[in-house]
Amino acid sequence: MKIGTLGAGTVAHHAVAHGHQVVLSNSRGPASLAGLADELGPLAHAGTPEEAAAAELVLLAVGWPQIPDATAGLPHFDGRIVIDATNQFASPPPHPKIADLGELTGSEYVASLLPGARVVKAFNTLYGQYIAADPRHQAGRQVLFLAGDDADARTTVKDLTADFGFAPVDLGSLREGGRLMQLGGPLSALHALKQD
Repeated sequence: MKIGTLGAGTVAHHAVAHGHQVVLSNSRGPASLAGLADELGPLAHAGTPEEAAAAELVLLAVGWPQIPDATAGLPHFDGRIVIDATNQFASPPPHPKIADLGELTGSEYVASLLPGARVVKAFNTLYGQYIAADPRHQAGRQVLFLAGDDADARTTVKDLTADFGFAPVDLGSLREGGRLMQLGGPLSALHALKQD
């Protein structure tokens, strides 16, 4: 599979380790990611956000205030999957403020900015070090919560992340599952292992 990243490439090393091609992108341009691409090896290369967004599956991992700029001008997604790894921090820690979206969940808002995308919320409940580390532990596998409105897209992300070694837990729709996962929800920042 070809995977594109908009923002941080924390998941990229899992992807290349399992034979997937990765296109890394950020707002600073491909040159700023050349070192990371070299480190990841021949399956990874740095590109523009438009190139990353053209991949079969796209990971959105930018700061909340940057989402409108990061998604502006991207082509129609035509049913391709976008993994939304963002959290609605209007201002980040140490003085966090959660963006008020009214009745919308964070991922419903993100989906509204990505025409044609099948959005799956995932990775946002975990701190970066738990995403980057080997998800297989002596006590079990790192639990990864996910939610989305398209069942086939959820299955694709579930299978992909299980291949990476995570223990995915499908929470259903962006409305119900996404609310459990987003900032202020009971699963936000919950670090758990599934016993095997």
